Amino acid sequence: MNRRINTQVMTCRHALALALGCLLLLVSGAQAHGSVALLMEEPYGEFGAFNPTGHSAVYLNHVCAETPTQLRMCRSGEFGVVISRYHKVDGYDWIAMPLIPYLYAVDDLNEVPMSVDRATVPRLRDVYRREHLRALAPDTPKGTTPKGEWVQLVGSSYDRTIHGFQVESTPQQDERFVALVNDRRNVGHFNLLFHNCADFSRVVLDTYFPHAIHRNFIADVGLMTPKQVARSLVKYGKRHPEMQMSAFVIPQVPGSVARSHPVDGVAESLVKSKKYLLPLAVLSPEFTGAVVVAYLTEGRMRLPKNATMFEVDDAEMTGGPVVPVALPGERMPVKATKPGDVVPPN
Repeated sequence: MNRRINTQVMTCRHALALALGCLLLLVSGAQAHGSVALLMEEPYGEFGAFNPTGHSAVYLNHVCAETPTQLRMCRSGEFGVVISRYHKVDGYDWIAMPLIPYLYAVDDLNEVPMSVDRATVPRLRDVYRREHLRALAPDTPKGTTPKGEWVQLVGSSYDRTIHGFQVESTPQQDERFVALVNDRRNVGHFNLLFHNCADFSRVVLDTYFPHAIHRNFIADVGLMTPKQVARSLVKYGKRHPEMQMSAFVIPQVPGSVARSHPVDGVAESLVKSKKYLLPLAVLSPEFTGAVVVAYLTEGRMRLPKNATMFEVDDAEMTGGPVVPVALPGERMPVKATKPGDVVPPN
């Protein structure tokens, strides 16, 4: 028994060490080139089972957070910022978090635990909140940890796997975005259907690359979803190879915390779930057939299976792993021919 436990512990440590090594290469190599990356985050928990579309955020490697609601250009040695829309976090529409705390609820990668359990995650989050986020999430009148959605600001990698889709940006684009965001009112008006986190990611990416992101009125009935943002960005990257489109994965931290689920679009979630599809097929065969066709023609997107496995030299030159992504009707390319290339489908 002890031997089995030791083996499991070593496996968890190896998995997280590999993930942290990849992340270090990603963020350190990216300093030479500006980049903007969509983070498509897997759903988890009871709400994730009900709404399998997941969460989306945007990572900017040359933009940093002066405060959670004020941006600036990064200084030397900083890893950038993750920005996203949240529901009921101190009345704000968006919050910006430094990359490492956003992923692991610590200030330094050396402090990241090799594995976590259900007791460790809230403790790490609360320690970080007490040190940095009391203005957004103050203590209760009794001095205890508040409830609420502030927990989404830190330690995201404890809850879910994150798929990244990265393209290069220029200093002018970064500076323009910082000026625009800092000049606008930051007042929350979250709406799950038409003003959600994916809509915010769409606005951010369209600020950098006008008209790059669009809604899918067939597969997602017009709702913006994280997967549709990713699909649009990948298509845009294929049309503009100079943007150096690449993909990466930040795995969920090993441990006893429940694993996250794959990200689905609207039609995809209906097709894959028997509890929805079978009753629909009985009540409305025509509508069900239309949903299936919508998924098969517009709703699929194959994610790279080996996105964390990349060469160190490639990461240092491009700022991340160069892994192609396949869209509906395409076969997954095997490998990029040189750093920065995205191989077209066969």
